[in-house]
Amino acid sequence: MRLGGRLQAAIEVLDDIENRKRPASDALKDWGLSHRFAGAGDRAVIGNIVYDALRRKLSLGWRMDSDAARHIAFGVLLSDAELAIDAINAELDGDKFAPQPLESERMAIWEARDLASAPDHIRADVPEWCIPHFQAIFGDRWVEEAAALSDRPPVDLRVNTLKADRDKVLKELARAGASPAPLLDTAVRIPPLRAMGRHPNVQAEPAFQRGLFEVQDLGSQIAAKLSDAKGGEQVLDYCAGAGGKTLALAAEMGNKGQIHAYDAERARLAPIFDRLKRAGVRNAQAHANIEDLSPLEGQMDLVLVDAPCTGSGTWRRRPDAKWRLSDQQLERREIEQRDVLDAAKAYVKPGGRLVYITCSLFAPENGNQVNAFLAGNSQYTVVDTRPLWSQAVGAQAELSPLFNDGTAILSPLATCTDGFFISVLRREK
Repeated sequence: MRLGGRLQAAIEVLDDIENRKRPASDALKDWGLSHRFAGAGDRAVIGNIVYDALRRKLSLGWRMDSDAARHIAFGVLLSDAELAIDAINAELDGDKFAPQPLESERMAIWEARDLASAPDHIRADVPEWCIPHFQAIFGDRWVEEAAALSDRPPVDLRVNTLKADRDKVLKELARAGASPAPLLDTAVRIPPLRAMGRHPNVQAEPAFQRGLFEVQDLGSQIAAKLSDAKGGEQVLDYCAGAGGKTLALAAEMGNKGQIHAYDAERARLAPIFDRLKRAGVRNAQAHANIEDLSPLEGQMDLVLVDAPCTGSGTWRRRPDAKWRLSDQQLERREIEQRDVLDAAKAYVKPGGRLVYITCSLFAPENGNQVNAFLAGNSQYTVVDTRPLWSQAVGAQAELSPLFNDGTAILSPLATCTDGFFISVLRREK
């Protein structure tokens, strides 16, 4: 496919996402199934245009003075794809599958508008109703913090120290452009895409099949690290999902002690079995039935709760989610989080730790939840995450989270990670 056909496909997918209010991944998958002639390179470029358009839908639309998918897609080519209008028109010329060229009047508007003069939520590329939530955490710098959630993300990898070190993984992935990630000496990063490139499929690499590394955002790796799991401890990963943090904890513990991985949704938990085997993890077992956890009540040194949340901290990777999110959905998540915390506390032994994590940057899901929990559970106190951070990252101080009342808040702007909230609570008696 030429650029024109790829651009038209992206426009059709964007219209499908908007009209049917469906996830981008589903719309792209359906387009691919109905256009099997499209190669991997075609699908990659179409996906890039779609995701870039969703990441910065407001700012691109403001510069175009139009919220039409066609105009926003052209905005992607002019900005993220780093193409000049003359080069775009030359590519579209003679392509019967291409959309109509961008109107000269529209191009004049694009060139005349300076994003610095746009309203704050336009520059931040977030729904207007989200403004108070970002202001509550980031204050005067909320626009810059929110706007960083619209950047292209890197691919982050966690070195599985049960089988390899970082030098070995870097050697294995040299052709993929891998380099040391900041902050953790067990993390590797493939930088964000430029223009219309595509990331290598690292999961097809022999090193991945041998369990030398896992794909995991650096923020998620840090969250597991701040949990401070130690070899020999009894650990419950209460909302384990597919097991990313379980694997990270197992490596931190050197396969010593015991990890119980539980998730209420069997489908989410299903991948953990193959992942544990591939990674060489021997100290973890998965549970799909809540009844299996009864013997663990009051016995755990560490209970990790990666709570269900809005995912606002992951908008770089799932930009369509921010346009589907509503304040009603936020309220439902808050109820779920309270219920999860109330259930998880039953497994913490006296002197043990309850670690509450979200990939959200909204205070109602984070600090407010912790404060409400502490108000109803006087036997718990907050463990300051500053010493844990220093212990985890060593002397590297060029990046630092926002520390607030003992908790840590990671973000793309502050720590070059997805957005995460981490609170460590100790049960005193």
